[in-house]
Amino acid sequence: MDSKIVVIIPAFNEENSVGKVVNDIPKDSVEEIIVVNNNSTDKTRAAAELAGAIVLDEPIKGYGNACLKGLDYVSNKDSNPEIIVFLDADYSDYPEQLNELVAPIIENNMDMVIGSRALGNRESGSMTIPQVFGNWLATRLIRLFYGYQFTDLGPFRAIKWEKLQDLAMSDKTFGWTVEMQVKAAKKGLKCTEVPMKYRNRIGKSKVSGTVYGTFMAGYKILYTIFKYI
Repeated sequence: MDSKIVVIIPAFNEENSVGKVVNDIPKDSVEEIIVVNNNSTDKTRAAAELAGAIVLDEPIKGYGNACLKGLDYVSNKDSNPEIIVFLDADYSDYPEQLNELVAPIIENNMDMVIGSRALGNRESGSMTIPQVFGNWLATRLIRLFYGYQFTDLGPFRAIKWEKLQDLAMSDKTFGWTVEMQVKAAKKGLKCTEVPMKYRNRIGKSKVSGTVYGTFMAGYKILYTIFKYI
């Protein structure tokens, strides 16, 4: 692929999975792989470096904080990429599907592509009931209030760099993905989805794996949807 693609991977205590994620990304497709070590207390940094990623440290916890750290690094480079891909570090997504994810941007001039777990093959148990319901509710609220049809808030996503800059992303925690989709709808971006395979993650989720994390994620998603109406 001729397009300049940079992958940003937020990572908090993912020493057992982040290397697998980095290794499975098609190296002939991307310019840089950036892992943002989000105040991990294990060997996440070492595992990411061993796999060949550029590792940044973000000491303040929060998914959005980690993503913003990666974007700040990219914006300060001499040349910017054409496409930014976001990917989780827990190995639940299939990084080798990156080319499928970015194809609508490269071939059809789309602005943003969401890797949809709802449309793809999802391994049994890979998403909790609250996760499935939360995605269903959030995407229907986006459709109702913003007129955009999504099926998922999946973290595996691609967006044109200049369009991402226009969104002025600001959420520092659980609302990052829905903020991007809501703002994309408000800006009239050309969006689509690609079916993605999804498997059980390595290790325990810091969000859906706890009652507090599930509640806070749900609250932040709903708050963000209504905030930008």
